[in-house]
Amino acid sequence: MTLVAGQETGYDVARIREDFPVLARRMADDKALVYLDSANTSHKPQQVVDAIADHYLLHNANVARAMHQLGAEASEAFETGRDKVAAFIGAPSRDEVVFTKNASEALNLVARVLGDATGEHAVGAGDEIVITEMEHHSNIVPWQQLRDRNGATLRWFGVTDEGRLDLSNLDELVNERTKVVSVTWVSNMLGTINPLAPIIERAHAVGALVVVDGSQAVPQIPVDVSTLGADFVAFTGHKMVGPTGIGVLWGRYDLLAQLPPFLGGGEMIETVTMDRSTFAAPPSRFEAGTPPIAQAVGLGAAADYLTAVGMENVAAHEQAITAYALKGLQTVEGLRVVGPSEAVERGGAISFTVDGVHPHDVSQVLDSLGIAVRAGHHCAKPAHLRFGVQSTTRASFYLYTTEAEIDALVDGIERTRRFFKV
Repeated sequence: MTLVAGQETGYDVARIREDFPVLARRMADDKALVYLDSANTSHKPQQVVDAIADHYLLHNANVARAMHQLGAEASEAFETGRDKVAAFIGAPSRDEVVFTKNASEALNLVARVLGDATGEHAVGAGDEIVITEMEHHSNIVPWQQLRDRNGATLRWFGVTDEGRLDLSNLDELVNERTKVVSVTWVSNMLGTINPLAPIIERAHAVGALVVVDGSQAVPQIPVDVSTLGADFVAFTGHKMVGPTGIGVLWGRYDLLAQLPPFLGGGEMIETVTMDRSTFAAPPSRFEAGTPPIAQAVGLGAAADYLTAVGMENVAAHEQAITAYALKGLQTVEGLRVVGPSEAVERGGAISFTVDGVHPHDVSQVLDSLGIAVRAGHHCAKPAHLRFGVQSTTRASFYLYTTEAEIDALVDGIERTRRFFKV
């Protein structure tokens, strides 16, 4: 990849797009594809696809079991993927990187093992769990289930009219009864980048653990878990130009070593008899059964790709293209942005409504023009309820999004309004 110095975002978007064959596709009626759904899933560069194909074609075997040459190669490739991910997020140790099937499983893992734990980190009756009103369902439902199983209390931060986290009651909400604070870093619906520092500081002051849903953050901004201060961070591969079927739970090793397993099976054990079992050290303790081997290879390649582009460059491009989009969308009569209206502490997802047109109808008309957006509640029903809407249309951007695509979006919405005569 040839990075181009002196450009606004520090790299050549046209050159980057060449690595993503799907972006050159023609859709129905020979319309050019305008892909604005990267918060849902990102596209994959040729380099990632090639790495996965090479593994399956030339090195396929199970890991940590086969003693033959292919088994050794597969094991090395799998663990190299872990090394690359650890380096990408600044993990102090590769053994702090647990592979899951997605971020949802990673968050479920934390909620389950804290509920099953004994000792200081156990969550039970009388304890409180704090989340936020802007969470993805994956960071709501597991905590509701833990509450229902163990008798804990679930509380949450509200959201301001501007789509920012309301921290005015931070000290009251996070108190001596709080055992866990779980918060999204970047909202998948509102696009808000939350201020984690004061939340983490307060949580740790009262002895609570902090879980961060980094699904939208890790693909968009530089991440260094060694300085973040959180205890756990969950994210997924398919939103960061990697494959589906793999996610990551990063956790402080001392915590992982104290917690019980999530699933039982092969490779997560130390020894098994008919009477009892003892368990392996992290991360193997949390990776029962055959892991996502080729996916780990692909995720490592994705980390390599984003590192070559430079996450500072990705973040700068996200901010610039989001600012451009907000400016363009605000020219559309009857369009309401749900979330922050300025590209300040904001990620590359914009949810909006258009007066007189259902979000699904907006999406369908845009799709007929080759423009891919998402419509619905985006697995964030409580956030939609907070803003008095059942659903929204969402356009989301990434390192390959161009200003011309934003222009096409704005024009497409105007055409939608004319079609429905609003």
